[in-house]
Amino acid sequence: MADITVTASAVKELRERSGAGMMDCKKALVECGGDIERASDYLREKGLAKAVKKSGRIAAEGIVDSYIHMGGKIGVMLEVNCETDFVARTDEFKELVHDIALHIAASNPMFVREEDVDPQVVAKEREIQIAAAKEENSKAAKPKPDAILEKMVDGRMNKFLKDICLLDQPFVKNPDQTVGDLVKEKVAKIGENIQVRRFVRWEMGEGLTKRVNDLAAEVAEQIAKN
Repeated sequence: MADITVTASAVKELRERSGAGMMDCKKALVECGGDIERASDYLREKGLAKAVKKSGRIAAEGIVDSYIHMGGKIGVMLEVNCETDFVARTDEFKELVHDIALHIAASNPMFVREEDVDPQVVAKEREIQIAAAKEENSKAAKPKPDAILEKMVDGRMNKFLKDICLLDQPFVKNPDQTVGDLVKEKVAKIGENIQVRRFVRWEMGEGLTKRVNDLAAEVAEQIAKN
């Protein structure tokens, strides 16, 4: 098969049509020679497009999982829901939940999804990015117009939100797909709605003022006392 160049706009259109993950859409377009209609059919045949349709179904079962990392330095507790207790007890579902807990430990997201982000967090970050953009612009040889600065800030805000939201982060075991894409993939395979509901992440000593020990000074102090 000849190399096929897949455009970002084609991937975006196929994602909107099918609800499948970005990498799945890109793969489908490559397999189908860039033809969006054929790629859409390809995804339907694979069952990936069904994931979004299942997202409205009630998911009141599931499990709470915990993960301890780095010898007790980081801990995560996570709730993931599915539709039936039968699926909740399967090894595949448990593995998914455990993998997401591991990802949370490694990547430290703040929220599950973008709509969960505190508006005050967004407002504060936007203020910071606006100030940073204006500072950069004041030092530029050719200052950019306000409309361009606004687009720069919007782009940085989009990146900020993706960085702090679990479902938008690249999955730690496979950075080519997001955690959200991983969940959709499992929805298509398992056949039930799966929702990441909530999580808590603890890090040893987080929020505490840590004492910085100067070993040489401590030794000198002990010698002086003796």
